[in-house]
Amino acid sequence: QYTFWNFIPKNMFEQFRRVANFYFLIIFLVQLIIDTPTSPITSGLPLFFVITVTAIKQGYEDWLRHKADNSVNQCPVHVVQHGKVIRKQSRKLRVGDVVFVKEDETFPCDLILLSSSREDGTCFVTTASLDGESSHKTHYAVQDTRACQTEKEVDSIHATIECEQPQPDLYKFVGRINVYMDSEPVASCCHLHWHGNQDGSQLPVQISKTLCSRKVIRAFTDFLAFMVLFNYIIPVSMYVTVEMQKFLGSYFIMWDDEMLDEDLGERAVVNTSDLNEELGQVEYVFTDKTGTLTENNMEFIECCKKLTGLHFCIIALKLYKHIRIPNTSVQVNLWLICVSVGALWCCWYGYDRHFTWSRGPGDLYLFCKGADSSIFPRVISGKVDQVRARVEHNAVEGLRTLCVAYRSLSAEKYQEVCHLLSTAKLALQDRDKRLAEAYDLIEKDLILLGATAVEDRLQEKAADTIESLHKAGIKVWVLTGDKMETAAATCYASKLFHRNTEILELTTKRTEEQSLHDVLFDLSRTVLRQHGSLARDNFSGCDCTDYGLIIDGATLSAVMRPAPEDSNSGNYKEIFLEICRNCSAVLCCRMAPLQKAQIVKLIKASKEHPITLAVGDGANDVSMILEAHVGIGIMGKEGRQAVRNSDYAIPKFKHLKKMLLVHGHYYYIRISELVQYFFYKNVCFIFPQFLYQFFCGFSQQPLYDTAYLTLYNISFTSLPILLYSLIEQHIHMDILKKDPTLYRDIAKNSLLTWPTFIYWTVLGVYDAVVMFFGAYFLFDNTTFTSNGQLMTTNTQMMFGNWTFGTLVFSVLVFTVTLKLALDTHYWTWINHFVIWGSLIFFVVFSLLWGGIIWPFLNYQRMYYVFMQMLSSGPAWLSIILLITASLLPDVVKKVIWRALWPTTTERIQVTA
Repeated sequence: QYTFWNFIPKNMFEQFRRVANFYFLIIFLVQLIIDTPTSPITSGLPLFFVITVTAIKQGYEDWLRHKADNSVNQCPVHVVQHGKVIRKQSRKLRVGDVVFVKEDETFPCDLILLSSSREDGTCFVTTASLDGESSHKTHYAVQDTRACQTEKEVDSIHATIECEQPQPDLYKFVGRINVYMDSEPVASCCHLHWHGNQDGSQLPVQISKTLCSRKVIRAFTDFLAFMVLFNYIIPVSMYVTVEMQKFLGSYFIMWDDEMLDEDLGERAVVNTSDLNEELGQVEYVFTDKTGTLTENNMEFIECCKKLTGLHFCIIALKLYKHIRIPNTSVQVNLWLICVSVGALWCCWYGYDRHFTWSRGPGDLYLFCKGADSSIFPRVISGKVDQVRARVEHNAVEGLRTLCVAYRSLSAEKYQEVCHLLSTAKLALQDRDKRLAEAYDLIEKDLILLGATAVEDRLQEKAADTIESLHKAGIKVWVLTGDKMETAAATCYASKLFHRNTEILELTTKRTEEQSLHDVLFDLSRTVLRQHGSLARDNFSGCDCTDYGLIIDGATLSAVMRPAPEDSNSGNYKEIFLEICRNCSAVLCCRMAPLQKAQIVKLIKASKEHPITLAVGDGANDVSMILEAHVGIGIMGKEGRQAVRNSDYAIPKFKHLKKMLLVHGHYYYIRISELVQYFFYKNVCFIFPQFLYQFFCGFSQQPLYDTAYLTLYNISFTSLPILLYSLIEQHIHMDILKKDPTLYRDIAKNSLLTWPTFIYWTVLGVYDAVVMFFGAYFLFDNTTFTSNGQLMTTNTQMMFGNWTFGTLVFSVLVFTVTLKLALDTHYWTWINHFVIWGSLIFFVVFSLLWGGIIWPFLNYQRMYYVFMQMLSSGPAWLSIILLITASLLPDVVKKVIWRALWPTTTERIQVTA
């Protein structure tokens, strides 16, 4: 986001775009321009502190991003130049460079395969960091350049390449290469222009100097003066305290030893510290299945069991290089047959199928593998019924199934097919359509060989995590590309669905029997018959746990399409959302990556505007992670794309439980208490100043000294609440993990509501009234001298307005600090040090501020005031009485209210 040269101006621009910072800047400028009752330092110093701390925080976070980028940009890459292989940093790669890639190397750029060291011009690439697929994919070198093997031959290639602009589809690439056969060089260059255009408009504020009347001028300046005097009601330091709380609080997540995976050696990572409190308000969790709920470790379970064609079936499994086959006899068969059969080339088309050409003894075979829904319609012979039954049985058991079929071709037919595919691949217009037509002509009249089954085991404690999230009132959706039966079995194993859950299907199979309109309204009537209302709250109870919904990608596309204008069906999306609201869990199968993001966006835009969280491990989950309010990446086997694009990263899915139920719970309560406490202590701070204007003729005379105005929010009362918001634990974390229902108590932003705000405001007004009028009436007709002797108002007055203001301010600092001590449940030595240290610092500062003649001050109105106040017995008595009276409501609330009407949290605090 920043560079060394633009950091200061760009960061200042970004910070002053915030309304709060701009407001305080205006206050500071007003103090500089007109005569105000307070010094510009009282506003300028806190604003400078806030801007500086925020700039340091944002600069540090951006430096970490630069550091991560540099680690990638500086990785070595081998490039062919002038017939030699040289080594350079990846950031120095340019369009048109010829990159030399060795085995097991990672290349940080888009490449076109010109040649390979293999005789057939192929290479095997793992794209785990892009699409989450850990299997090897076969790529073929360009036909006209595959013969170039040495560095000099590759460097002598003269060609131009035309290709389309980058697009979201990772599997589609349209381009054309023209190779020049003569030795005449072709000058080619490609320029990348990074053009930043940022419109900034300045709105000059001009105040007319020619007003009609002096009264208007005086009224306006008085208004500005009072605005300056009372601007502390909006605490500028609250923003920097919140920023520091979020920034420092993120380290507690990263330091959590319970979120450390010893196998991976990885801890939780916080990429964005601004969303800590959002973790405590999550209502929907959208999770991927493979690699997120499961281990993504495919174990071979079954192949053509009790069926013929085992050998052919194993030949077609050449694409499953990452599968572990535990049976020794199967390994031997696989080895023997791979020796006798050679693969000519492979082709992968879409998500649903993959075929390969192989040459046997005198014959050519086309082997095709894919999902049952893709293979069975292309089969003309074989034991279809037996295989279909076995596939369905394995899918119900939670195994990932694959069907395999083949056909034999003559040499003439093979050449015809090759020509057809080559023509389709060279087409610049409608290439996808022509390829689809070519594949449909090739993949037909297949003979079914059988099916395979592999097992992807559930991650440790994944089921316990989902069950805990359900108890916390969080709805969990599983979004996967697997078939319905396999995904449903995983959902049962992970306790997303229970045996007593009534499953509602919104799938293509059902919509073929009924119209989509009828299916949606039938499901809607089913769920609403029991719940009774369209506007049922998500957290109304356990009624919603009776239903689970299953929807596939094709039906979702139909639901997302707007209904025709002349249709009476209305908006299908609203009906679909209503059904989902009344289901405890939803399974979306056969989903494309973009459909995952569409689902998240649909829920975000619903009328309740719930907080959403998406968790995934692969690059195909990135769109979903970016769309959700909170994105979490799993440090799995599918590269680092999800981790890099997420707000948080965790090693395993099981760590999501503590992330939400403990850290999310704590940080939401902490940030809520921080914000409310800041407003409370500033109401206590400013309301006496307001009351004082009735006694000074509205002359804008400040009640407190300038030093107290400046340091109240910065030094005297800032550290206790900051520490409180970092380490306070109102309930022990073990209880939060054992009782997930406590998460419901803070749902729907329950701690930041109008009743809660009014309570804190009334409490602040009460304390301010007690402080001001208590001090006023206690010394209404008497005062005290430096030696503690009282004097009547008819004699020489020693008790002036600065002594009165200092007395009120002293009671104020002690009251707001001790109130925080009363609200603290988790005491450590750091709490004691900060709370009592802040009070001692205030006393020491006041003694030094009023006990020394400071040469940089033109007049020192606070000289000897604090010591004179402390030398009087009535002053000590007043401070103790007023502090006690101010804290009395808190004590009564904690003792009487908790005994008579305790909340769930308070009952746990008493019994724990």
